[in-house]
Amino acid sequence: MAAIAYTVAFEGVEARLVEVQCSLAPGLRGFAIVGLPDKSVSEARERVRAAFAALAIALPARRITINMSPADLPKEGSHFDLPIALAVLGALDIVPVEALEGVVSLGELALDGRLSPVAGALPAALAAATEDRALIVPKACGPEAAWVGAIAVFAPRSLSEAVDHLTDRAPLSPAAPGEAPCPPHTEDLREVKGQERARRAIEVAAAGRHHLLMVGPPGATKTMLARRIPGILPPLSAEEALEISVVHSIAGGLKNGGISRRPPFCQPHHTASSAAIVGGGRQAGPGQISLAHHGVLFLDELPEFDRRVIDALREPIETGEIHVARANAHIRYPARFLLVAAANPCRCGYLADAERACPRAPGCGADYMARVSGPMMDRFDLRLELAQVSIDEMSLPATGENSAAVAARVAAARAVQARRFRDHPAIRVNAEAHGALLEEIAPLDSEGRALLTMAAARIGLTPRGYHRVLRTARSIADLDASPEIRRPHLAEALSYRLAPARAV
Repeated sequence: MAAIAYTVAFEGVEARLVEVQCSLAPGLRGFAIVGLPDKSVSEARERVRAAFAALAIALPARRITINMSPADLPKEGSHFDLPIALAVLGALDIVPVEALEGVVSLGELALDGRLSPVAGALPAALAAATEDRALIVPKACGPEAAWVGAIAVFAPRSLSEAVDHLTDRAPLSPAAPGEAPCPPHTEDLREVKGQERARRAIEVAAAGRHHLLMVGPPGATKTMLARRIPGILPPLSAEEALEISVVHSIAGGLKNGGISRRPPFCQPHHTASSAAIVGGGRQAGPGQISLAHHGVLFLDELPEFDRRVIDALREPIETGEIHVARANAHIRYPARFLLVAAANPCRCGYLADAERACPRAPGCGADYMARVSGPMMDRFDLRLELAQVSIDEMSLPATGENSAAVAARVAAARAVQARRFRDHPAIRVNAEAHGALLEEIAPLDSEGRALLTMAAARIGLTPRGYHRVLRTARSIADLDASPEIRRPHLAEALSYRLAPARAV
């Protein structure tokens, strides 16, 4: 007797279909799982035994062999419990084999037969839709998987409910998509006093997704400014929300099955490892740069990060993706993020204050910022030096614009870019334009080209820096609703390459 159930194995954000083949053969009683399972998959036989006992189902005195095909694909995770149980039930003629043919299933079994939530329901639903099969997932995963919409998603609470559905004793209703609560941002730009130039810089950064570095003494509102950037970014499109939700689903980060249109904000600690930032580890999972896809990655105290971690960001900044290569895996994750970094000018933080700076000033500042390599520093489109906000300024009422006013300008600039790149689906913002396309969208008149050439010679612009100035100037012009890049736009873009002098 034999039966086949279907599930998925994950390779990055991709879900590959897996056949779970069950064979009941004469011989010594046993329960073997083959097909490159990891420890959690091998332990599934004990959870299946206990769940069957809770349902008063006796395993036959035969040799049970579970083969997961393709056999050379690593199988990791507890979500194989449910398809293994269904394959055995199919071999026992408890569940019709024809019913298993039309569904993909995943879920972890508790010892009493309940189904516990698992990571990856959303990419599993996408894979099931490709195969034109329905999906069975635990109750808590139903709202998440139902977002795909192309297939029926059934979400039983237990193995017995799944069996009743597959045998038509008690068919389940399809699950409905969940809605993630999206409360308004409580951190408003209006709360930032002073720092007008920095406020303008984060607006430009948000408009074209330009990477930003802020250097200033402790208490100069660097973190305060960074945490208000998500409040001025436009909501994610349906396509973008699905892309980032797939990554968060793989990481087990979707709460209550809801998909949010809010751009993510990730702030890893400076002690984070390279695997935590770019992805990897034992299971080659997504890192912070992928969890920040279409959102903000904020690295506070940038020079305190391990230099190898900082330099690992160079390639994904350019390509918008990260390839995690391990001995048993080669996986691609998306990584189109807005990098915002903050740093003190030196270790003590008071380099510009003669009364408070350490005896090693000013050499300590150069040594401290040298922890960030030149190639990495060159990838910041906007670099600015923040001064300390005076106590007198702190006592004055807030006078700056609120986040809503700035967000409206950013949204208008992003709408212009959406129209500009409608024939280039791989490009969505100015920061991604390159080559002939960049020359097309950012043409300069003779006056502007002369200014850029003179500035390039004076400040030593690299070819990469030259192109980044053009992209930034294009975003500044978009904020100004100008179809052409004028001299003031170019001058402002160049000014962000001049500072901070000690970081260049």
